[in-house]
Amino acid sequence: MVTAKDNSPQLTPEEYFAWEEKQLEKHEYIDGQVYAMGGGSKNHSLIAVRFIAMFSNHLEGSGCETGNSDLRVNIAETDDYTYPDVSVTCDERDKATTQYITYPSLIVEVLSDSTEAYDRGGKFRMYRNNLALKDYLLVSSTCIEMDLYHKNDAGEWIIINYQEGDTIELNSINLKFAIEQVYRNLILTPEA
Repeated sequence: MVTAKDNSPQLTPEEYFAWEEKQLEKHEYIDGQVYAMGGGSKNHSLIAVRFIAMFSNHLEGSGCETGNSDLRVNIAETDDYTYPDVSVTCDERDKATTQYITYPSLIVEVLSDSTEAYDRGGKFRMYRNNLALKDYLLVSSTCIEMDLYHKNDAGEWIIINYQEGDTIELNSINLKFAIEQVYRNLILTPEA
């Protein structure tokens, strides 16, 4: 989803939560500033829903929780909050919060032309500081392609590119699936 800086004054986290409850759209909160979230394409929405359904079914009874784009993620050790398209937490500490999670093991962002650079760059730089995060999956909405940023046992981030015919492996939630499962029946065209 696209983010554009809003013309609001700098807020504390508490002021941000109270202010955003009264807004019609969602806003990310970075360094005291709010950024309006733009809408995504039909494919963007359908892909995110497919991940949510797949993860929720796979994790049934595990104690893990799958969140959609309405669930904020608190950037670890900061007062910053983002809205990823999909997140999964298996951390008990996240059960004590009602407005956000802080310790996701998996985050999925569905890419668009307007957000790809941010999702690969600045947003990933924030996310990777979280010790709980193991997998950060970037998913194309215009072609059959995904990039998985996976933290290995040495704590190093490696990038695995998946394309048509590949099987995605998400070690963070012990799940393997064919990439085509996410893209079935979608009309894939480059963004205008």
